[in-house]
Amino acid sequence: MRKTGNLKFIQELNRSIIFDTIRELGPISRIEIAKKTGVSPTTVTSAVSELIAEGLVIEVGMGQSSGGRKPILLKFDPNGRFLIGVCITHTYISMAEMNLEAEVRRKRLISFSGKTGRDLIEYILDSIQLFMDGCHDLRNCLGISLIVPGIVDSDQGRIVYNSKLKLQNIPFKKMVEQRFDLKAYLDNDTNSIAMAEKLFGSFKQYKNLIYIMIGDGIGAGIIINDSIYRGHRGGAGEFGHTITDRGGARCECGNSGCLENYASWHAIYSRILTAIGRGNSTLMLELAKGDLLQITPKIFNYALKQGDTLALDIIEEIAIHLSIGICNIINLMDPEVVILGGELVEQNPLLLEMINQQISQKAMNAKKSKAMVYPASLGEDFGLVGAASVLLQAHFNSRLST
Repeated sequence: MRKTGNLKFIQELNRSIIFDTIRELGPISRIEIAKKTGVSPTTVTSAVSELIAEGLVIEVGMGQSSGGRKPILLKFDPNGRFLIGVCITHTYISMAEMNLEAEVRRKRLISFSGKTGRDLIEYILDSIQLFMDGCHDLRNCLGISLIVPGIVDSDQGRIVYNSKLKLQNIPFKKMVEQRFDLKAYLDNDTNSIAMAEKLFGSFKQYKNLIYIMIGDGIGAGIIINDSIYRGHRGGAGEFGHTITDRGGARCECGNSGCLENYASWHAIYSRILTAIGRGNSTLMLELAKGDLLQITPKIFNYALKQGDTLALDIIEEIAIHLSIGICNIINLMDPEVVILGGELVEQNPLLLEMINQQISQKAMNAKKSKAMVYPASLGEDFGLVGAASVLLQAHFNSRLST
């Protein structure tokens, strides 16, 4: 049994090495793969035949001859198969049919305002079903990859805890697999997006980075020595529940003065409504055509660029609280880079400028290493790319370990 297990492991490892070589160096011939990897030509030929049959690799023509027959060149085919990426936030679900380079082919966004607990889980499953009914051929689907805010046990495929969505100990991976008869993958949202920034974004060269996402909540994905740091129970990265104001407002987590109470979009929106209710004038209300429900991070950022007084007052407070939290992270973790993402950060250079100015004055390690905060690089589909990265990392055994 041990010999059989060892042989299977070696075969899978060789296949992974061969596939990674084709992805990185293709077009490349079978004989060149053998030379570069040290794997026998027979093993290369067998593994390549499997990869072609699975639609992951294609033959793309002839290479240069070194004296004999011209070799056939091989290349990774990202469009031969596809995956379903699902990004769950605190207010909406985004779903996409994506190729194997995390490029979106078709997507849909659905709001679920007010739904929580098991009702939300059923709504998500039904929404995924409707979306997948539009897929051409599910036989070519590698699986469904889902990300969700909160504490997630990725090994067991469970949503351990999310206070806002009232989710606790949900075997979500198993539920998805039973419903759709496809392999499912599940992880925390910020961990996944941190991974995606390293796999597909502008931060591939860094081994130690922290990704902070500002949305309805605030979370952090931490990569140390090219590996996601999850903590003992999968709860690492709850950055929004670090305390930046000891005597501050009560948080739903039970503590007082949590960062989320000051810098999340939920907190910002509440402050905007309060100010308008007190008679403060703001361009945001005009841009939303008088409809308070239509005030979004994009409208906030546009008003900010126009010099709106209320938006400027709010961004100053946000920068103060975020810089306190980020300084603590820099002093504690000494990362090479801190990445700030989320809708509020997009097209908001003023926020980054304010944060960097305060960090340069306060963070010990920032003074020594010039570590600064940079904007995220994945674009508007960052959540979906994060979801895709979970499946792709697991399926293709990327060098980024978890």
